[in-house]
Amino acid sequence: MSQTGDLMEIKEERIKEKYPQAESLLAGFDHTPRIAKKADVQAAAGREKSPGIGGGTRRFRSTTPGLVTKSTARPDGIRLIDRVHAVSGSDVLTSPLEASVLTCLRRAIATAMVVSDQYAQQTGLSELLKDNLAGKLSKNHAQDFSELLAASSLVSLYVFANMASYLLSTHQAELTEGTVEIGPVDEVLTDNPQLALTGALWELDQDLALFVSREDQLIPVVTAFLEQLMEAVALRASNTPRLDAFTAVSYRVEEDDFQIDGFTPSTKGKSSKLVMSFKKPHEVVGNHIAKHQAMKLSKMIMAYDFKRQLNPFAELGGFVFTFMGDGKPGTGKTTLIQMMAGLINEYCQAADYPFRYENLSTDSIDSYQGKSAQNAKNFIRNITDPHVIGFGTIDDIDQLAGKRGDRQSSAGQLEITAVLMESFAGANTVVRGNCTFGMFSNYPENVDDALRQRAAARFLVDGPQTREDYIDILHLLMGKNHDIPVGKHDLYANQQIKKAIAASYDKHSKPLEDGLIRVYDRVSKDIGKLDTLAKIGTYLKAIQEVDERFTGRSIKNITDAIKVRAMDFELPDEWMENPDLFLTKDYDTKKNMIADLSRPITIEMVMQEINRYADSEFRYADKSDEVAIENAVRDMRRMEEAKRRYLAEKSG
Repeated sequence: MSQTGDLMEIKEERIKEKYPQAESLLAGFDHTPRIAKKADVQAAAGREKSPGIGGGTRRFRSTTPGLVTKSTARPDGIRLIDRVHAVSGSDVLTSPLEASVLTCLRRAIATAMVVSDQYAQQTGLSELLKDNLAGKLSKNHAQDFSELLAASSLVSLYVFANMASYLLSTHQAELTEGTVEIGPVDEVLTDNPQLALTGALWELDQDLALFVSREDQLIPVVTAFLEQLMEAVALRASNTPRLDAFTAVSYRVEEDDFQIDGFTPSTKGKSSKLVMSFKKPHEVVGNHIAKHQAMKLSKMIMAYDFKRQLNPFAELGGFVFTFMGDGKPGTGKTTLIQMMAGLINEYCQAADYPFRYENLSTDSIDSYQGKSAQNAKNFIRNITDPHVIGFGTIDDIDQLAGKRGDRQSSAGQLEITAVLMESFAGANTVVRGNCTFGMFSNYPENVDDALRQRAAARFLVDGPQTREDYIDILHLLMGKNHDIPVGKHDLYANQQIKKAIAASYDKHSKPLEDGLIRVYDRVSKDIGKLDTLAKIGTYLKAIQEVDERFTGRSIKNITDAIKVRAMDFELPDEWMENPDLFLTKDYDTKKNMIADLSRPITIEMVMQEINRYADSEFRYADKSDEVAIENAVRDMRRMEEAKRRYLAEKSG
């Protein structure tokens, strides 16, 4: 996991100093492709090209049946200004839309050059460039020079694509809806920043020639190219050294309200439009621990500091980035989502923070290769946007994400599984504390083991349990169109969290699942009461011997849950209602206020969280084994019936 650090402002005059160089690139340059393939063709997609346009080929995938996907090249140079202007046909004047695209590209190129220069100064690349130009570069510095040039090239490419996409996003609403499929970006060069930019602009020119025949297609195609470029560069950056100087600093262009946070796409900090029936906490009947933790998390997320782009809870420990809620159908998972989204939305409105909620549904599974992964990445990108408070849900994740090795899982489902695994606990995962993801399922045993273990917290959504719960839910769902007396019962008193949560945690002081009970009893009999770290470690090892899926990641999830318990306090409601009391304070003040409320970790907390987590794993394993046994029995019965019919036909 990583975090961005200090904020560095990019001065406006520095950007404008680079305008002439940026304009020169847009006006024309020569480039011979080194990675993307080319071939001589006279036309692409069956339409006339302007004089001087040659040919080339590269890999494209279009969702439009019958579209010819050939590439073009201009041996006399690439002139992007002319290419963009040609969109309007015979009109002598440049249209406002064309001018906007060129202006955004110029500004993004200029900004990329400024950031690349700053990177060179911070890393010593500037001095190495001077030595190389003078022929004084020593052999000892040759590798450093090569690595720094490659890193600087990726920085330049990403800043260009990121800023251009960000600036063009304001125009997307004016255009036709729908996605554009242009295929991957191939010409990603890392010899030096200048060559990197010319290679990218060459490929952009190819895409404009292939896919733009009307003006309303211009920005969608440019934006699709920029997104593919960002993805390709970010992937390359994950295996490239010398990038710490770039990722450790956040850059800001005040004029455009644009911020660069490493290889994370920047988006406008806008709230999503919520069409949802919000629920109040008392309307969630039962599910005391799940409700308690959801309410706490809704307040925790509001401690996020937009200036520092970090949440004190993420630094102190106790912030839940991912969680899984499981339970039988009808036990209240959707109601829990509605409650949590409603609370965060209410708090954000009071604080005037942008709030974004999205649900990744089965509609995201696409038959086209790579499209499902792209949908999942867009979902992750929208929720993790550091300029908003985000809440992402994946309902019925067992249907959406495929289980590796399961022949029933489609390619699209497996793509989504891979994206979620990398996003939730990958090498480049950034936990800022501005967002959280909830995975929900009626059948968690059908979720891939590795993906399920990426859920740091477990919420058992078991619905109403007590007599009081059933009276409350009956009264709630009956509505007000009756005069039937309630009788001897204090409505919703059992749903008060403070009263119910202690009892809910206490029941986990010992295991609940049969398989775990046997392990607990055996270990306790051998070594006595589990009251030291050494004894608890023995218990954990015994669990692992019974269930090999109980790995180091499981221990991390348990310790994270223990830290959450150390932060087992609710931020006062008045802090949410009056932003001046907490939300608008500076980062360090908020961190100190939170630290003052924390409480020490106890042996009871440790044992309860171990049992709570291990119970869930044993519960999933038991269900998974039972399903496997039922499937095997069903297959055996089919074979027996097939044999019977075969022998009957043969004898007849």
